[in-house]
Amino acid sequence: MAELRYCIPTMDTPDDIDTLIARVALRDREAFRRLYGSTSAKLFGICLRILRERSEAEDALQEIYVKIWRAAPTYAASRYSPISWLAAIARNHSIDRIRARRPETVDIDEATDLSDDAPDPERLAIAGSEGRRIEACLDELEQARADAVRGAYVDGYSYAELAERHDVPVNTMRTWLRRSLIRLRECLER
Repeated sequence: MAELRYCIPTMDTPDDIDTLIARVALRDREAFRRLYGSTSAKLFGICLRILRERSEAEDALQEIYVKIWRAAPTYAASRYSPISWLAAIARNHSIDRIRARRPETVDIDEATDLSDDAPDPERLAIAGSEGRRIEACLDELEQARADAVRGAYVDGYSYAELAERHDVPVNTMRTWLRRSLIRLRECLER
């Protein structure tokens, strides 16, 4: 797999890609090469856009195709567009790589006065008041939608992760979040 590079995509149709994924599920290596040739440029673009470093995007792309090789038997042709399925794997893997990054540590001798970053009592009071208002508005939402909003904007879950967690399609999750944010904004403006 190390010798594979992303390449200029061929003009395979979604049905062609669907067929290639089905053949990859049967462990057809030639189909895997064709799938890579047809989709690697697009998936590399997704990785690069999220990771912002070419070498890391290249590493991620190889890992993504290993995942595709392993996950091909689970692909449900009627449930997903083939390129959307592949893009979701690339997007989620890239986001997971970002989450796995550890924050840089600063040597204590090089650190400046740590107390400068502490908010003053007035800022703490304002933040607490705003937090209570937001929680009150979240309580006005249906429980599942409030949980989805917290999951997306507090815990950092992706649409796909939330959709799986709540057992709804990804587009339904997007709709839930968009409508919930509109309701929250209306509530906060009262």
